[in-house]
Amino acid sequence: MKILQLTTVLLAWSFMSAGCGSEAPSITSISADEFLSGPPQGAIVLDVRTPKEFSGGHITGAVNIPHDQLASRLEEVGEQTDRPLVVYCERGGRAAKAENVLRSAGYEAVIHLEGDMSAWRSEGRPLVKY
Repeated sequence: MKILQLTTVLLAWSFMSAGCGSEAPSITSISADEFLSGPPQGAIVLDVRTPKEFSGGHITGAVNIPHDQLASRLEEVGEQTDRPLVVYCERGGRAAKAENVLRSAGYEAVIHLEGDMSAWRSEGRPLVKY
């Protein structure tokens, strides 16, 4: 009986460590300085805050899709799943949820903006306001 339990544990571990044959896309991050020096080529900048927050100030060129609408609006992100997506919100919580939605949908190049909008704003970085 113990051999069967040990075998089951070893098999489960091998499947988890092998990813069952597929690797989950990784989420990396980019600092504000790196982003301003040169965002990843062809990147979409995705602001997942509310429209009201977005209109109060956002990064130049950002597309606003609130995190709770992202799953139903993925066509706005595009079908190219290897295109870099730089994601941010106010402090990071909603961006993390959005990153999980994107990863689950097969997007491979999800990049979190370190510090999100709160750090961007407090460091006096450029903003677009409507």
